[in-house]
Order: sequence, then structure tokens, then C-alpha cells
Amino acid sequence: MTGAPRHALSFDVEEFFQVANLKEAFPKESWDSVPSRIDLAMDRLLELLERRGARATMFFLGWVAVRRPDLVRRCHEAGHEVASHGWEHEFLWDLEGKDGFREHLRRTEDAIEAAGVPRPVGFRASTFTLTRKTWWAFDVLAERGYLYDSSVHPVRHPTYGVPDFDPGVSTVTTEHGSIVEFPVSNFPFAGKNLPIGGGGYFRLLPGAIHRAAIAKVTRMGRPVAIYLHPWEFDPEQPRIPAPPLKKFRHYVGLSRSLHRLDRLLATWDFGTMREVLEGAGALRH
Repeated sequence: MTGAPRHALSFDVEEFFQVANLKEAFPKESWDSVPSRIDLAMDRLLELLERRGARATMFFLGWVAVRRPDLVRRCHEAGHEVASHGWEHEFLWDLEGKDGFREHLRRTEDAIEAAGVPRPVGFRASTFTLTRKTWWAFDVLAERGYLYDSSVHPVRHPTYGVPDFDPGVSTVTTEHGSIVEFPVSNFPFAGKNLPIGGGGYFRLLPGAIHRAAIAKVTRMGRPVAIYLHPWEFDPEQPRIPAPPLKKFRHYVGLSRSLHRLDRLLATWDFGTMREVLEGAGALRH
């Protein structure tokens, strides 16, 4: 890879049992008793990224970082950016306002720094729960020195989304300074933003259509931001009873995720969120 990478790749580093779709089966008090599977997926991902010469941003849950400082260091030493995904996958509106969010951030920052890795400058909220009703989170992020966020999803969704938000890179101004917002990618179609940035959409859309949408966004002059999770690269994970729609969302396409990611990395240059933003001149120093 020469020069700044064109597009950004990121992973929300969490265990399979911490996903919102399975939260009824795995209450937080049970998490420490569930066998971890994160190494299986991270081994596959880190090997693929090294082979393709790609870098990614790893948005670590603090809960994972404090238990696996070796994994935090491994990602950092391999050239990937370590950023914050919050503490325990809480929705922002379930925290106690700004004070609760500050504590949520502080604990994750401490866990990452305790692993010997620089304090994070990027954040992504659990399940994109930075919405108009939690807009105050931007002020806390600026206050704590974050440079960018990737929590606003410019789509219409029952749980999250700010459909009228700029789908490209933009700046949010707060009383404590500005934050660059880098949303996961969407494809404009029929006056709406269709999600193509990753997660279940990455696994559900036919590969050719997904790559064509990325090519279209590229031609529009916008950097693409892809988000995925380690558990999406673990097709052998246990099948947990769940309502049909939630079960479909979680398990669809797991067996082809690694191949699809390999195709993307073979087609475009991917780097960290910070690298792409710095290359575009969007970040302050």
C-alpha cells in the first residue's frame, strides 16, 4: 500500500455472547462463565490482514480489553489502531447521562492504556446508539480529547439511526470543541441511505452487489467505512435459541464472511479510521 489508504476497515471487538441480538440468552452476570471464542476469530482476521497488507481500527470493549490485554497489544503491535467501543456494550441512553458516559469511557481508556497501548482517540457506540436523543455524547467525547466518532448511522432503523445526517465525513461542533464524524457507509438509492457498511448487511447482500455499491461510493469521492465483528468470522460458534428474526440476523452468512472480506481487501486499499481521516485532512493534530 502506498500513500494514505482510500477506505477504512474496522472491527467492534466483542465476544459473540455480548451482541444485542442475544442479550436475553446472556445476561451480563453470566459473561465470565461463558467460554471465550474471540481468539479463534481474531487469529483468522489478523492473519488475513497481514497477508493482504491491510490495517484496521479495533474498537475494543473495555470488558474485553481488561481481560485480554495481550490481545490489545497484539493488535497494536501488528499496526492496527486500538479505539474504544465503550465498557460493556451498553446503549448510550441506558447510561446515567453525561456522568455515566464519562465513567464508561474512562474505564475503557484505562484498560487500553494498562495494556501498554496509547489512549484511544476514536469511539463507536454500541449498536449505533448515538442518536438525536443522545447527542450530548459528542460533548463528552470532545471534553475527553477524542478526535473522531463513528457512532451515527444515517439510516432509518427501529433502534438507531439519524436518517437526515450527512453520510460522508463531517464535523460536529460542541462546547468543548469539535469531533469528526465518520459514519459507516451507506449507498444512496431512491432518496434513502441503504446500509452497506458491514454487519448483517455485509453478510446478507450478494457479494457482487455489495462490491458494486462500494465502487459507486468510491466514484462519488467518499471514503468507505466498513465495520465488522470477530464473531462474524466464527461459523462454528454455538447456535443459541433466539426469536427467528434475531437468530437470522446473527447467523446468516457466517460461513462466507472470511472469503468476502478477502475479496474486498484484494480489490481496495483499506486502513484504519484514523489513517483515512488524516489522509483526507479531516483530523486536527
